[in-house]
Amino acid sequence: MRAYKDLELAPPKDSPMLRPSSVQVERELEVLSQIMDNQFQIPVLGWRFGLNAIIDLIPEFGDIATTIVALYILVSAVRYRVPKVTLLRMGLNIGIYFVGGLIPLAGDLFDAWWKPNIRNINLLRRRATVSAEEARQGRTSDWVFVAIIIGTLLTLLFGSVALSILFFWYVATQLRFAL
Repeated sequence: MRAYKDLELAPPKDSPMLRPSSVQVERELEVLSQIMDNQFQIPVLGWRFGLNAIIDLIPEFGDIATTIVALYILVSAVRYRVPKVTLLRMGLNIGIYFVGGLIPLAGDLFDAWWKPNIRNINLLRRRATVSAEEARQGRTSDWVFVAIIIGTLLTLLFGSVALSILFFWYVATQLRFAL
């Protein structure tokens, strides 16, 4: 198997597709992940956190907003033609982040520690098969696969919102009958 020094040249049809050894991810995705997960530092301790940890303090809205940002990075990964197993792992990172964030108080600390956007950008860097210049569109099968992942995550998201509403409605009706 030949090594292709110039990534703009496609390998011959009879050889397997080679992954670039170093892929430059779009600067906007890098900056977005840093802002959301590592923007601020606690001076004495050196712990880093981002806007995710702050936005997540707003009940329900915070979870939705930060999940949408994480989904944007997942969708962007399709254009870099990362393998489907990597897309699934990125979706799992988002799911773990979301479910962990549902735990009161401890979930907020978990969210600041988990950093799904940084994890997913690192996966994207390691597993991308095309450079940013070539990453204009993804394959249809990748888009369908990511749509299934996003559908599952959105079902989880809206299911938790619905359960929260039902819980508060139940508590309110119980309090009304108790008085």
